[in-house]
Amino acid sequence: MTDVPAPNRLYYGDNLEVLRDTAQFPDASVDLVYLDPPFNSNAGYNVLFKSAQGTNGGSGADASIEAFGDTWTWGPSSHAAMMDIASGANRPLTVMMQAMHSALGDSPLMAYLAMMAVRLVELHRVLRSTGSLYLHCDPTASHYLKLVLDAVFGAENYRAEIVWRRTNARSTAGKWPRLHDIIFHYAASPDAIFNPQLVPGDKAKIPHTLITWSDGLKYNTFELTGAGLTKEGESGKPWRGFDPSMMGRHWGNSHSQLDEWANAGMIHFPKNGGFPRLRADEPFDPDARMVTVGDVWSDIDRLNQTAKERLGYPTQKPRALLERIIAASSNPGDVVLDPFCGCGTAVDAAQKLGRRWIGIDVTHIAIGMIEDRMRSGYPGIAFETIGVPRDLASAERLAADDPHQFQQWVCWQVGGFPREKKGGDKGVDGWFNYLTDQNRIATGVIGVKAGDNVNPGMVRDLGQVMKRDGHEFGLFVMKSLPTKGMREEAASHPLVETQWGRFPALQIVTLAELMHGQRPKLPPLIGPMKKAQRVETRKSHQKGSQGALEL
Repeated sequence: MTDVPAPNRLYYGDNLEVLRDTAQFPDASVDLVYLDPPFNSNAGYNVLFKSAQGTNGGSGADASIEAFGDTWTWGPSSHAAMMDIASGANRPLTVMMQAMHSALGDSPLMAYLAMMAVRLVELHRVLRSTGSLYLHCDPTASHYLKLVLDAVFGAENYRAEIVWRRTNARSTAGKWPRLHDIIFHYAASPDAIFNPQLVPGDKAKIPHTLITWSDGLKYNTFELTGAGLTKEGESGKPWRGFDPSMMGRHWGNSHSQLDEWANAGMIHFPKNGGFPRLRADEPFDPDARMVTVGDVWSDIDRLNQTAKERLGYPTQKPRALLERIIAASSNPGDVVLDPFCGCGTAVDAAQKLGRRWIGIDVTHIAIGMIEDRMRSGYPGIAFETIGVPRDLASAERLAADDPHQFQQWVCWQVGGFPREKKGGDKGVDGWFNYLTDQNRIATGVIGVKAGDNVNPGMVRDLGQVMKRDGHEFGLFVMKSLPTKGMREEAASHPLVETQWGRFPALQIVTLAELMHGQRPKLPPLIGPMKKAQRVETRKSHQKGSQGALEL
């Protein structure tokens, strides 16, 4: 039996590089893959098909994939992906991708498909023969992705195109409103696990075949015949004067079985001479009626702005959606992998349903959010996070290699949450929630400096933001050591008196202190999963606004 990757694990990094580590992800080691890869659904076809020639040449296209920046541009990574596909053993995929490239050119859509194709090859490799893959995508590119999936998995392993009705209609100019997402289901082999899912039936759609019996109860009834003519045995011969061949059908059971049911009063003979039907064993109870879920899902709503489950992550999916997928195509104890795990809904659902899980994401905002989500939702849970700084040297490398990701990571380390996009507002890189004396949640502000060129003016800027937006507390986190002037600037802010003691209003925290386990001195922190609203507008941070919420 193939070794299983050690769950439960979160990986920070490019999922292609992570998956290609065969020591961590050997062949046939995962039972279920769900992926919801980012895509710019708001881009029109004229943008998606436009060639990159004559533009900036794709600068920035090969930088780390941002969870909130879903635009793809043709560049060196796209060329590398096409070369990997051409040198691989999957000839149908090579031919398919070359044909698409000839048709689409060096367009954003082609870059997206190349990025997806090389990852789907690795995901197919790690799936067990009993495994399945569910790809959640935008209808804008779903037809192209299905061709790629057919080439990777084999068209014979296509199982379903699930339509998730995710929202209600909104008026649009000149076109039908888009209400749905597509979820493709592909199996690794004919042996793939599948557990049919049942949901309560719609009372407005009670079967028309209900019959009131002599006991006064209503029963559902079922066909006794099957489609098609046959001359095999008794199945095509008349029974009690009823000849199924007259309708182009045949009996589904032997005559002796039909007699047994009739003698037991289980067969309904319509007074109008219609064909007999088999009565259900139990009376029909509309409250207990269950129906099998099909490939159109309209019973799971998207997360609206007031949903308790909502975390503020823009592409978050409802956990019920992932629970259905995981319950249908895996069993307790199986390994569920989400290579674009975002805010962690798939791993949350897997944990809830007793599966093991692995998540991969390329942003620290996602990894930090999942860590907080899992620890808040499942106290005492054990999991490992791979690829994040473990010591001062690795943290300093992250600061040098990717200052934006360093800022995100630091915000989580001090108990806060980062800004979702690059760019600052007077040095604001994140916030933290804390408990006030009035048992309310208030918000403090975080500034992070990844470079060595720092000065007292940067601390002063953060203090001005605190004053402007009504924050009582602020944290200035820096990679290097603060100067005397910076410490004096921070000390010019008052001590804040709370029921938990006095705390400096503006505190400087160094990276070395963080890596040695020293944390800022603050009132009790409330994790973002407890949910103070984080709104970036200035108005929201003013006194008397929504900056403080009651618990």
